[in-house]
Amino acid sequence: MATRTRSFGIDIGGSGMKAAPVDVSDGSLAADRLRIDTPQPATPKAMAKVVRKLVAHHDWDGPVGVCMPSVVTNGVVRSAANIDPSWLDVDADALFTQAVGHPVSVVNDADAAGVAEMRWGSGRGRSGVVICLTFGTGIGSGLFVDGVLVPNTELGHLELDGPDIEKRAAASARDREGLSWEEWGDRVDRYLTHVVMLFSPELIILGGGASKKPERWVHRLDPGCEVAIAEMANNAGIAGAALLAPEPGALRSARE
Repeated sequence: MATRTRSFGIDIGGSGMKAAPVDVSDGSLAADRLRIDTPQPATPKAMAKVVRKLVAHHDWDGPVGVCMPSVVTNGVVRSAANIDPSWLDVDADALFTQAVGHPVSVVNDADAAGVAEMRWGSGRGRSGVVICLTFGTGIGSGLFVDGVLVPNTELGHLELDGPDIEKRAAASARDREGLSWEEWGDRVDRYLTHVVMLFSPELIILGGGASKKPERWVHRLDPGCEVAIAEMANNAGIAGAALLAPEPGALRSARE
């Protein structure tokens, strides 16, 4: 079987759903990405319609990878912290496969972003423990051991200075509480120091929207391991999801 050169990725977020074909040789987008607002409420039926539109817009005829802000095991959604609760226990693989008419694999969004960084970005060629963290509405995490993903780690929900550290150290907390970049950076440093204590990583990769302005806050960080800024930027989720899409010709057994 010939090695595929392109795949298709969809990145589902709380406010927007983005998609594009991806050149899997380097992670670059093979066409302009399309963004459609995430429907409210973000129910499975409503989001399946948007997924169909995103695939149709690009006239894509093949397997699709999707990432979303949920714990996902074997294609089934197991958490709904930032999406509609009606997603719990939904077989997202089957739902989206039916919607687009091609095999679909669904994974956690931070895992997908981490996969992209490990393949093409700041984690390329790195061994040992590497943790990719995305700072946005919440804190997503991708944990890798010698390049192998340990899925669904959800390190944004560690309890530190109260429940769910993401409520204090996510990028949204800076806006919500009116924190300066330095004040917020100090919170992130405390969080990262805790993560280092627990996992002893060789490298922490910082992604998400806040990584666009590293000069404002990264100088406040000294967690005890190497820190790098994500290189894949806003395309990480799309690229990682595309990389994790089923291989062409993959058959999918229906779940009841």
